[in-house]
Amino acid sequence: MSDALLDALLPLVPRLGWTRAALTAAAGDAALARNAFPGGPRDAIAACSRRADRLMAEEAGDLSALRTPARIRRLIELRLTRAERHREALRQAAALLAVPWNAPLAARLLAETVDAMWIAAGDTSSDLSRHTRRATLAAVYGATFAYWLGAPAGGMPAVLAFLDRRLAGVARLQKRRVAA
Repeated sequence: MSDALLDALLPLVPRLGWTRAALTAAAGDAALARNAFPGGPRDAIAACSRRADRLMAEEAGDLSALRTPARIRRLIELRLTRAERHREALRQAAALLAVPWNAPLAARLLAETVDAMWIAAGDTSSDLSRHTRRATLAAVYGATFAYWLGAPAGGMPAVLAFLDRRLAGVARLQKRRVAA
């Protein structure tokens, strides 16, 4: 039910914003919209993010033939490529999540996304490295997402080049740490 509702909602967001009016228009009924997303637009944004995480992992399939950095790159590429047609809705979601009272939700959704990426990449660690990997990926993905939001439509080659530079920077830091 919520997938179909999100499919109806996302094209409305550029015109109506992440509002209860948009939710009601997508559902065709205010009561249905309230039942699907009791927390209103914040719940809809969270559902949208969680669905994107799920679809990204499903589309990625088996990544075992790739090295870990290539797996992460592929997952970020899939996530952003799938989001391209709803860029304006995601820009508005990012703006809504940027207000201080939504910071906990924004942090939770980012943590869920990077966790989904690492799980899809095959990470099974449970020690401190689990947390450092996720924190590092949160910085890389967050910067890449922000760059993607500002890139012109069809600018995925530039976005991927930006991502490659971030991943190369992380690799350089890891080499320095190992050498020390």
